[in-house]
Amino acid sequence: MKRIQLQNPELFPREAMKRLIWPLMVEQLLAILIGMADTVMVSTAGEAAVSGVSLVDSLNIVLINLFSALATGGAVVASQYLGRKDEESACESAKQLLYASAVLSVFLAVVAAVFHKELLRGIYGSIDNDVMANAQTYFLLSAASYPFLAIYNSGAALFRSMGNSSISMRISLLMNAINIGGNSLLIYGFSMGVAGAAIASLVARAVAAVLITVLIVKPKYQIHISSLFRPEFHFGMVRSILKIGIPNAIENSMFQIGKILTMGLVSAMGTAAIAANAIANSVAGISGIPGGAICLGVVTVMGQCVGAEDYQQGIYYTRRLMKLGYLCLLATNLLIFCFAGVLVPLFGLSTAATASAEDILRVFALFSATIWIPSFVTPSALRATGDARGTMIISAFSMWVFRVGCSYLFVSLGLGVQSVWFGMYVDWLVRGTIFLIRFARGKWKTMRVIE
Repeated sequence: MKRIQLQNPELFPREAMKRLIWPLMVEQLLAILIGMADTVMVSTAGEAAVSGVSLVDSLNIVLINLFSALATGGAVVASQYLGRKDEESACESAKQLLYASAVLSVFLAVVAAVFHKELLRGIYGSIDNDVMANAQTYFLLSAASYPFLAIYNSGAALFRSMGNSSISMRISLLMNAINIGGNSLLIYGFSMGVAGAAIASLVARAVAAVLITVLIVKPKYQIHISSLFRPEFHFGMVRSILKIGIPNAIENSMFQIGKILTMGLVSAMGTAAIAANAIANSVAGISGIPGGAICLGVVTVMGQCVGAEDYQQGIYYTRRLMKLGYLCLLATNLLIFCFAGVLVPLFGLSTAATASAEDILRVFALFSATIWIPSFVTPSALRATGDARGTMIISAFSMWVFRVGCSYLFVSLGLGVQSVWFGMYVDWLVRGTIFLIRFARGKWKTMRVIE
């Protein structure tokens, strides 16, 4: 690969890149560890509580992805304005993002609160009464936290647009500490079960939203919001945000649907297969920590490069971040490969499930270390240029044809629970190859998000 000689001063020198990426990795690690701790703490309230929370979380993920997609759209627009040195427009786009996030999240919260019983019955049908009761309680309280979560996600995305990811990392650390502390008090101390878990999350998200809002109005930051409570709607900017956000939301939603379909295949294979798949997914999440951080970071970096119309630096930094991603994933997957035999037995599965989970993880480590980066970092870079519709179409095509299609094919060939994992690897390989070709052709250089 030809080495790029930059003609202009670096937009992201080494220190600036470190300040952006490393806090993001810590934040991703916190999300994984706290998620595990949350599950363990709720499990003390009984199987019905765990089942109720699990059902609602599956639905919550779809809604939360909408907020994340909108925040990504705002981050791309703000980053491109910063790259253009148009801080006034970057600040105005931040205000539009916050308003759009608030309106969407309040609407979804009201719908979920008013129709929470009907929604749960319509989606999950005739589940046990105690499970349904727990799910309804958790869903109702979760809905109250949607506006806070949406505002926090938007603020965090804006700080990342400035290259300042340490702010969101610190607030995330505080949010998770409040969540764990609240769980300990309300679940263990007051025996409030799922209500305690939901209230702890609600309080944590509310604190995070307030803090990030207080910070984003400070003029000392490149992107800040003036006159927050004086409504100003600029539909052109909102349209630019939605141009990225809507395709991203559709892509994320289809991914979740595909995941549910392949989970249905696993559920038909018996208890050992379900348990092995669940534990393998939990441990495999560790490998995605650095990759998730790189995907978030490349949106900021590429967005600013495109805004500055310095496409040479955009290519240069995307390559650098992909190399960093490869190094990090090589390290995390090497650990998974070597210690799968130590980690999996800790979950106390049956002998058959333990052996199956270990096999899944060792094969996963090989594929994750080699083909994950092109499949996910490249589309994140393309999305930051404005190519959100293209990445959505490619991702949807690959997911339905290869991930879902190959999973069914491999099941028919008798490959067992590994079938859905091999289907995923084929999907990664195909989409990663297409994205690399699309990036190399450079059509993204002609795309425009901001006027």
